[in-house]
Amino acid sequence: MSAAPPREIEIVDSHTAGEPTRVVVSGGPDLGEGALQHRLARLRDEHDDLRRGVIEEPRGSDILVGALLGPSADSTCAASVIFFNNAGYLNMCGHGAIGVAVTLAHLGRIGPGRHRLETPVGQVGFDYGGGSRVTIENVPCHRLLHSVTVDVPDYGFVTGDVAWGGNWFFLVGDHREQLLRSHVHRLTDVAWRIRRALEQGGITGAEGAPIDHIELFGPPQDPANDSRNFVLCPGGAYDRSPCGTGTSAKLACLLDDGELRPGQTWRQESILGTVFEATAEIRDGRIVPRITGDAYITGHGRLLFDPGDPFRQGVSETAR
Repeated sequence: MSAAPPREIEIVDSHTAGEPTRVVVSGGPDLGEGALQHRLARLRDEHDDLRRGVIEEPRGSDILVGALLGPSADSTCAASVIFFNNAGYLNMCGHGAIGVAVTLAHLGRIGPGRHRLETPVGQVGFDYGGGSRVTIENVPCHRLLHSVTVDVPDYGFVTGDVAWGGNWFFLVGDHREQLLRSHVHRLTDVAWRIRRALEQGGITGAEGAPIDHIELFGPPQDPANDSRNFVLCPGGAYDRSPCGTGTSAKLACLLDDGELRPGQTWRQESILGTVFEATAEIRDGRIVPRITGDAYITGHGRLLFDPGDPFRQGVSETAR
């Protein structure tokens, strides 16, 4: 009897400001119909082997963000998308949405113009002008808690804001760190300690949601920019891009504090020195952010899942 052929999954890889995205184009499971939140639940509960196999070693790495394309219940949307990483599933992903937009153009599914994506937390509009540049209009963002102080073991007291930008963030400006690429191991350790202190202190997002992103801010290296950040993602890897949802959360804090006007551009620099340009407007009393960045296609091919491969579902590593 011949062996079963390997399962094939078509993927397109890209990076946005240095942060990679792997889009699953075809070969994924049938998640049925209905609300995207329900389809995400089916993916998580019944088909998590897709996430693990696509993202984890030996095919992926802990810095990779995945995006499963699917049909949208709203015919005006170019596609639906479910984002995931080595730790699980993401509500939204700003750099990933920019990567998905450029991927859809690469596949010939969209041309220049205004489009929308369906995400588990709502529709995200985007403007694609051709080439690498995309502007996404994120879901509304807001600050939940201002000037929250936590005692971080073996570090001291840290004060920050809890804000929503499509994911929950703790944004800290009063740390004692230098935001340099050469310091990423130290920054990762400090940010992880802060996250653990939030958990131990019972500090959460709305309705008890975990704060799974820690964002440290400091002065930019390039004076043309407004700020530099270091973002620790849920699985313990740091964001190479300026982080779209994190920049959205930052905009909410800046507008609340009167440090940024609606429509004023904020240039957010990443730990790599790449930049997102961001603005926000007030619409029906809600802060709506717009994030502009560049994504580049780095690969288009197939992943093979041999039934006899003991690591076909990935090699999981528990973060920290």
